[in-house]
Amino acid sequence: MDYRLATAADIPAVEKLQQRYHVSTISEEDRPDGFVTTLFTPEQFLALIEKEDGLSIAVDGDEVVGYAMAASWDYWAAWPLFQHMIADLPTMEYLGQKLDTKNSYQYGPICVDKKYRSSDVFPNLFEFSRREMNKRFPILITFINSINGRSMRAHEKIELDIIKPFDFNQNHYFALGYDAAKRTPGSTLAP
Repeated sequence: MDYRLATAADIPAVEKLQQRYHVSTISEEDRPDGFVTTLFTPEQFLALIEKEDGLSIAVDGDEVVGYAMAASWDYWAAWPLFQHMIADLPTMEYLGQKLDTKNSYQYGPICVDKKYRSSDVFPNLFEFSRREMNKRFPILITFINSINGRSMRAHEKIELDIIKPFDFNQNHYFALGYDAAKRTPGSTLAP
């Protein structure tokens, strides 16, 4: 398994994985095992790659089997949910710091093909992404929809902390944080 930053050539494979596990297209059979809620265009993936170095992928042979997105709040500011989170950052404290757009970044979504779940792909992909973003930010922030139990359990296993619940657009979420300098529990990537 190879973990690396995505290039423009990887976008079609990432889109295929996104399509398979997006909340609007996922099969009812796969829904209980987790899903992604934000749909990204090829142009948005390209901007994430070129401006943020924020699209990490897991590749098995020549197949992209997972991706993790991470970027500055500037990148995310175009989406209403992230606008809400940005406005709410000053009300949150984590690791003894009031959060803002300079000391934190937004991680997620992360998506792993179901054939690779319950393996080391998730913690290794998270670890690779965390290392890349820790070069710029000390605190990782994310959110999980309360109906996405598998995602919540997976992130609790790698020790993300619940900062607070919040509501947006008639959905209930949890804001979570992680010390971006901390190695990911369960990761088998060499230090």
